[in-house]
Amino acid sequence: MPDMESQQRDGGAQQGGLSERQRAVLALERRSWPAPGAKERAIREQLGMVPVRYYQLLNALIDDPRALAHDPVTVNRLRRIRESRRTER
Repeated sequence: MPDMESQQRDGGAQQGGLSERQRAVLALERRSWPAPGAKERAIREQLGMVPVRYYQLLNALIDDPRALAHDPVTVNRLRRIRESRRTER
């Protein structure tokens, strides 16, 4: 789970809920992407961050129970993908 400092730096917590930035990361992850590079371009343009930071935040979010409560379909899908990649290694 993200610590208080990272929550403040990444958009601030909203009374036990997700920050705007955290909700925006989940919203971006819900979308489908038509072409290679489109998602990375959207990450830069819409969220103003580099893709590496985006994926760091996303990885922390999928372990956050608040994210699961906010968007269970997306979070569970991402957890399944992560687990399948781990078992492939």
